[in-house]
Amino acid sequence: MPFYENVFIARQDVTAQQVDTLAETFTGIITAQGGQVLKKEYWGLKGLTYRINKNRKGHYVLFNIDAPAGAIAEVERNMRLNEDVLRYLTVRVDELEAGPSAMLQSKGRDREGREGGRGEREGGREGGRSFGGGRDRDDRLRPGRDGAPREGGFGGRDRGERPAAVAAEGEGDRS
Repeated sequence: MPFYENVFIARQDVTAQQVDTLAETFTGIITAQGGQVLKKEYWGLKGLTYRINKNRKGHYVLFNIDAPAGAIAEVERNMRLNEDVLRYLTVRVDELEAGPSAMLQSKGRDREGREGGRGEREGGREGGRSFGGGRDRDDRLRPGRDGAPREGGFGGRDRGERPAAVAAEGEGDRS
């Protein structure tokens, strides 16, 4: 019999126990049709790339199946009719992977990374980033156009301190 990998996504509002019951129902359909489920993996509640029927998350389940094509057609029909199943995908493969799937392996790596903290970092809470050198903008005084240090605001001058020549030019243009 050919090998298949099947992944289905259940709604976010069903419990993990209900997802397990759903998976057992699909396993029963496959065995009744003369096939067998060689591996079942629950990947957990994961975020969806886009909303499906107002769901932003879904419970992912993987089956490795050794069954005739009729059994696959029947289980897909049941998945299509079940309101708790948002999406499913069945792929025929030449051979099944031994051991945990790539999703479970990456899940293990994520947990190891979280437990280990952030690793060795230099510096304090900024994390030793070299960008900006840890100084604030107020730490450096750059000279203005006339060579004198700037004081606050835009160009170091307040609106009230404009030279008389500039003020006269601005008023003469208004006709």
